[in-house]
Amino acid sequence: MTVVPVTSGDLDAAEVSWFSALCSDDYAYLGVPDGSLRSSFEHCSSIVRKAEALGFRNILCPSSYQVGQDTLSFVAGCAPLTDSINFLAAVRCGEMQPIMLARTVATLDHMLKGRLTLNIISSDFPGEKADSAFRYQRSHEVVEILRQAWTRETIDFEGEVYHFKGVPTDPARPYQQNGGPLLYFGGYSPDALELCGAQCDVYLMWPETKEELAGRMRAVNERAAAHGRTLDYGLRVHMIVRDTEKEAREYAEHLVSRLDDEYGKLIRARAHDSTSLGVAHQARARELADQYGYVEPRLWTGIGRARSGCGAALVGSTDQILTELEAYRKMGIRAFILSGYPHLAEAEHFGTKVLPQLKTCSLPHVYGRVPAQMPATPLGTGERH
Repeated sequence: MTVVPVTSGDLDAAEVSWFSALCSDDYAYLGVPDGSLRSSFEHCSSIVRKAEALGFRNILCPSSYQVGQDTLSFVAGCAPLTDSINFLAAVRCGEMQPIMLARTVATLDHMLKGRLTLNIISSDFPGEKADSAFRYQRSHEVVEILRQAWTRETIDFEGEVYHFKGVPTDPARPYQQNGGPLLYFGGYSPDALELCGAQCDVYLMWPETKEELAGRMRAVNERAAAHGRTLDYGLRVHMIVRDTEKEAREYAEHLVSRLDDEYGKLIRARAHDSTSLGVAHQARARELADQYGYVEPRLWTGIGRARSGCGAALVGSTDQILTELEAYRKMGIRAFILSGYPHLAEAEHFGTKVLPQLKTCSLPHVYGRVPAQMPATPLGTGERH
């Protein structure tokens, strides 16, 4: 089911990332709040440090208006606590004035010595119900202003939302060269595909059947090709890996064994993206799943009963998970953003059973974004480092 070429070299390696549960999304039992797992700097930064120690290359730091830690402040706080792991910081377009955002991102990039990537989000703000076309227009403009701030001497922009003339960019130059931090983006609407195809570097998808994922990759590839561009592709998915398939499936059932479905609905509804097209597709996958919640033999949709957004997990033995990841990689997917419940324990399971057998890379280094004078993190060779 090979789909499209990606934009850079080292195609046999993957960027394997973990997730820090900034948005009060960590459970021993899904839907059962646990004070020891609540969103705090101490807990979430411990996930970051564990992921780095295990050899994950990047870590997604999500954003929420309702609950959790402030994303950019959290990343800044983690900078002196880490040495090698990249940070995928979620940024909501329009939340911050774009020139100030460019300066903030550049400062973070210098603090991290180029270990920064950005997850671009186009969404309403609290109390806002903006037309989708306007939201994506705003996001287009924000990203274009960021690019100017990171690559030109001045910002000169005349758009529908923002207007700037001759603004010096010297304080906003990032550590990374050749365009600044990589931009990851996910969305299913035509406006979302256009934004990603025109402006971003990595198209992120939530778990669905491989046929559905292939269709999304073809659609965004067409939009990128119209702009003379090609993209990398990423999959955001939860993970349950054990020594045997039986153990993995039993743990999946254990995870939802105390879930009250009405409370699960409340968890999903409180998310700011709860009415998005992507969330609707996750709900559709649950509807199509078998009686045990599997929409494909290894893809379990039970996670989505108590979570908005990414709502499915790969469930299986070490060999089965390796086979699934290889199948995705052959489709053209090279960035994997993984998570599991609870996040520290599942990072350990994946990081010791599966990660040592994968060849990994850091996409900012592959793209040549980190200055040559800085020693790049070596590409993985199947061994953790």
